[in-house]
Parts: sequence; C-alpha cells; structure tokens
Amino acid sequence: MMYVWTQRAPHLTAPAGALSHAVYGTSILPLREFEAARISIARVNDCNVCLNWRSARDVPGMAESPDEVPEQFYDAVLVGDYLDLTPRERLCAEFATKFAVDHLAIDDDMWIELHANFTDDELVDLALCVGAWIAFGRLNRVFDVDGACRVGAPLPG
Repeated sequence: MMYVWTQRAPHLTAPAGALSHAVYGTSILPLREFEAARISIARVNDCNVCLNWRSARDVPGMAESPDEVPEQFYDAVLVGDYLDLTPRERLCAEFATKFAVDHLAIDDDMWIELHANFTDDELVDLALCVGAWIAFGRLNRVFDVDGACRVGAPLPG
C-alpha cells in the first residue's frame, strides 16, 4: 500500500503521513468514539483495509487494553445498531456517516445534540478525523490498494 503513495507522489507522502499520524496519535476523542466514527467511514468507503483495521490492536499505545473495543462494538456500528452505544459514540457514528454521504443532513437539530454532548474542540477534532478517513479510505478503495492495485500494476486485458 505504501508503495503507491511513496513512489508515485513522494512530494505529498510526508504531509499526508503527518495528517494520518496526527489523527491516530493526537486525537482528543476517547477510543470508542474515535472507532465509532472511523468504522462508519470504513463502511461508507467500502475500504477493506479500513474495515479490517482495529486502532486498539493496530496502533501502538492507542488502547490500554486490547479488549477496550470488542468486536461486537464494530459489528453493531457496521449494521447501524446503536442501542448499546453511549450517546457520544452514537453521535460520532451518525455524524461521520452524514458527513460522508449527505453533509447537508447535519441539520440544526443534530448540531444542538452535538453541542449538548461535545465541546467545540472535540467537534473540530472529530471533523478533521472524519475528513482524513474519507480521503485516505477512498484513495485506498479507488486505487484498489488492498486488491490488485490500479497503480504500478499491468493494465487489465
């Protein structure tokens, strides 16, 4: 996967990597809220790399316990079953999905609920994370990075 980005756009690889590092290394969101938004974007992007990624497992230091975000949590978010999620986790998943598929549906009612549950700093953090995941996940999916990869490989036919 990194071959595509480091070999084909080296002038952008370091800044893009810095954004990804900032998202995974400095987000102020609690892990379950972070993952509710991230896996929601993975579903929208249909990115296999992202769907199979588990930040608590795959990012050193991201979680104190590998059981902090159980697989059932991901399953629930992926099917839109938010019953066992906290209000903040549900809002992260809903905000991320709307941001990606219908940003104009983030209406005044949703903003009222978001502001009742998050600080402005947390909302900006959430939006920057979601924006990065949309961009990088769609790049991976469009270029089929987790499959045959459409760059640097022979053309079909």
